[in-house]
Amino acid sequence: MFSREKFLLKILVELLQIPSVTGNTEKIIQYIIDQFSSYPNITITKNQKGGLIITLDGTENEKVITVSGHIDTLGAMVNSIKGNGNLEITQIGGYDWNSIEGENCIVHSFEKEFTGTIVLTKGSTHVFGSETSKTVRDQSTLEVRLDEKVMNKEDVEKLGIRVGDFVSFDPRTVITPSGYIKSRHLDDKGGVAVILTLLKDLLENNTPLKNRVHFLISNYEEVGHGSSGIPTDTTEIIAVDMGVVGGNQQGSEHHVSICAKDSSGPYDLNLRREFVSICEKLNIPYKIDIYPYYGSDASAALRAGHNIKAGLIGPGVANSHGYERTHKDALSATFNLLYAYLTK
Repeated sequence: MFSREKFLLKILVELLQIPSVTGNTEKIIQYIIDQFSSYPNITITKNQKGGLIITLDGTENEKVITVSGHIDTLGAMVNSIKGNGNLEITQIGGYDWNSIEGENCIVHSFEKEFTGTIVLTKGSTHVFGSETSKTVRDQSTLEVRLDEKVMNKEDVEKLGIRVGDFVSFDPRTVITPSGYIKSRHLDDKGGVAVILTLLKDLLENNTPLKNRVHFLISNYEEVGHGSSGIPTDTTEIIAVDMGVVGGNQQGSEHHVSICAKDSSGPYDLNLRREFVSICEKLNIPYKIDIYPYYGSDASAALRAGHNIKAGLIGPGVANSHGYERTHKDALSATFNLLYAYLTK
């Protein structure tokens, strides 16, 4: 018998282990296709940007809902090869440089993958003393130290590494006995795991839907245009993305967050009211929140000019754009809200 929780955690871990920096997502998109290609009565396509669209038809199709989650993650790209054989990197996505110091990483050349570590140029206190702590962490002071015997730029070039190669960060995924999930890239692989679990549940149980649903796995969200090319028949979009936790935020790692407003402006009020009504009726733990430094697939679709309703929900995730953490409670609550909304 299909187990939602077991499948959700399994596919989440598998997604987290596949590097998918924005712009380099073909491998993970193919992984998702392989999970669902054997099911009848679904349509699987890719848009021009390489995002994945899985469509289930409804019985009436009075409206068409796109449920979107982004599979692309923060990462980096080789900006230059230094004379000492280390690599200068440029950011992909928005994060604080301090959050990646000491992180293990992979450099993805065209031919091969090479491991390394992101280190400070003046990283040894036994050599540089107080300069180590006083150094500002930025593009000029952090570099990739390859796990290869390279002494200069020429040695690196002989490996096949070049400017423009993608660099992914080690997710360091841990699931604790108490139900917490610690990992990089829970934004938004947590949301995508919820979407794929819901899709699997619908297919395994032959659950009918009233309305056509497009499940969009977008791949450029971290740079701002993840769902600008949503299916043209969409009448409303629901982005399933991480809920902000910390500071003055209302969200927690044990709730589904329902976003009222982010940096792009307010989300659809009637959708928000319906989400709240479902949560209260079914005793789903939720929080309504406002995200001051945030954009989503839904807001990208609105900015692209689509005449649609837009909503944003997702599991609460702490320490976003760093080493993140959520709990099974938040994933379950997000699943239950989304499932109830689509099958009502």
